[in-house]
Amino acid sequence: MLNRPLRIGTRGSPMALAQTGMVRDRIVAANPGLETELVVVTTVADKILDRPLSEIGGKGLFTKELEQALFAGEVDVAVHSMKDVETWLPDGLAIACILERDDPRDAFLSPHADGLEGLPVGARVGTSSLRRGAQVLMRRPDLRVVPLRGNANTRMRKLEAGECDATLLALAGLQRLGLEGMARSVLSVEDMLPAVAQGALGIECRDSDEAIRALLAPIACPRTTTAISAERALLAELDGSCRTPIAALARIEGETLSLDGLLFLPDGSRHWSVSRQGLAADAERIGREAGAALKAAAGDTYVRDLK
Repeated sequence: MLNRPLRIGTRGSPMALAQTGMVRDRIVAANPGLETELVVVTTVADKILDRPLSEIGGKGLFTKELEQALFAGEVDVAVHSMKDVETWLPDGLAIACILERDDPRDAFLSPHADGLEGLPVGARVGTSSLRRGAQVLMRRPDLRVVPLRGNANTRMRKLEAGECDATLLALAGLQRLGLEGMARSVLSVEDMLPAVAQGALGIECRDSDEAIRALLAPIACPRTTTAISAERALLAELDGSCRTPIAALARIEGETLSLDGLLFLPDGSRHWSVSRQGLAADAERIGREAGAALKAAAGDTYVRDLK
């Protein structure tokens, strides 16, 4: 037990604060008597809302300032959506805990239709996610993908103002905010394979901080951690970032792990898929092999058009 409050770093967005509040409550429940302090850190991603992440630096824009606060000793832990965590962490930091995963699927929001199939030809789907945009165009090449960022309420206002006809958001995020009622439908993973680690929350700390690791250990989910390790291994093999449209989802039944992965051209005109299965204990190896298979399938296209 610490002899001072546990300082929990978080971004200041409504989503980040809701997620961090959930994490704090679980840490305290597992460590009765522990005091906590939320430390709000503003990241570049919070400051620049009018440009796609792929144009301004990718996933690290959500985490860099929080990681700097960890290095500086200003916070003890940082809470992240694991889908926003870069493929490789800075030396000296570690994801010490991944909580049980929430629903990884994407939600469809629109004032005009209940799903992608109901949108008229030429309708505009707002998203700054290359993964979502590529899958939209893969299934409906007649639609237009337009940039759209902002929180759930901001995006709904933009939909109602006619800036686009539909958008997609992570269902888990809407549920954490109590806004799942905004969704007109939930897309199956067959129609929209999720981002790597979508729906999972992770807690980062200094690698050598054993006292903090001990506080976090009771709330970690081994099953989710294993699944995420497979997905992130696939991502690492592809050297993936926000600039590369990649989707992956690992599922575990008993001792068996099944992993599905997709790699796309941003315009959805071509894609490559992979499915692998094996023992959950071999999760990282399965992920690496799946990523290597995707890279080999894409061949010169991966080097020329995706990197």
